Parts: sequence; C-alpha cells; structure tokens
Amino acid sequence: MRTVTLGVSSREEMNQRFLRAFEAKPQGTFISFESPALIFKVLTGKRWELLNMMTGAGPMAIREAARRLGRDVKSVHSDVHKLLNAGILQKTDDGRIEFPFDSVRVEFTLKAA
Repeated sequence: MRTVTLGVSSREEMNQRFLRAFEAKPQGTFISFESPALIFKVLTGKRWELLNMMTGAGPMAIREAARRLGRDVKSVHSDVHKLLNAGILQKTDDGRIEFPFDSVRVEFTLKAA
C-alpha cells in the first residue's frame, strides 16, 4: 500500500529527511506545508472529497472525476489545478489526473504560542 503523509515540516525537518534519503534510508512519501493554516487553505472540503474519491482509483479525466463527484466540470477543474500546483495530484503523459496513493495520513502538531 502506498501512503502519502501530508504535514507541516520545518526547513530543518525537510533537510533531515533529505539527508537520511541521501544515505539510502527509506523516508516514505511526504508532501510538506509551512503551516496547518496552509494545509486547510489548500485542502478545502471539496478538495478532500476529490482526493477521497481518487485514492486508489487510478488515472482519470477531469470530466470523469466531476461525474463521480456529482459536481460541475469547471469547479472540479479549478480544484484539480490547485492540487496539481500544490504537488498533491499528478498529471499522466496522456493528460489524465492521478492521485497515486492508496491512503493519506495528515500529521501536524499544534503548540502553545
């Protein structure tokens, strides 16, 4: 099962993962954000629904994603491009969209100011 971890990471944490990976130590797949607020800005409720539907579903056209969600193509197209720009979705060689993971883990810690 391929799992991606979405989380908040400092520059230092990202550097440490990079160094461990450079030493051939498995790190898993991470998509890092600067803050929890940015995660919630990028991953709105409708975009979570899109990711949920695409998890493990394989590549598909935006029109097919909209049909499966019962949403209009234009709004799904907009959400897809936000997720592509954030590095969460990928585009295949034939132009379809893909979320190449079977599960998603979200990880961050809130600390007292």
